[in-house]
Amino acid sequence: MNNETENKEIKVIAEAMLEKKAKDVVAMDLTGIGTAITDNFVICNADSTTQVVAISDNIVEKMWTECHRDPIRSQGRENAFWIILDYGDTVVHVFKTEYREFYRLEDLWADAEKTIFTDDEQ
Repeated sequence: MNNETENKEIKVIAEAMLEKKAKDVVAMDLTGIGTAITDNFVICNADSTTQVVAISDNIVEKMWTECHRDPIRSQGRENAFWIILDYGDTVVHVFKTEYREFYRLEDLWADAEKTIFTDDEQ
């Protein structure tokens, strides 16, 4: 996938998160990390499981309508503490806030280049 398409998809994912009031939306470029399993992570959190599901559902809907892509696989919807949407080159993590604080993915991939998304960018 080319960078322009990848960047568009990351933006669609981030905007879908922000539409549902996700907190701390961050994209991480993992291409420079040799051991990474994907090119990008997009991460956010929310304070309730209901909101985690709503954010996840909005991402799936927007990725289909705007990019014509469904996730290859997804996990975590049954408990909604941490939903993962795998788009192959981009893996999306929607956390319930305390689980994001516990797992600290940003710290595990500290060498990755980060892009922070806020409501101002919509």
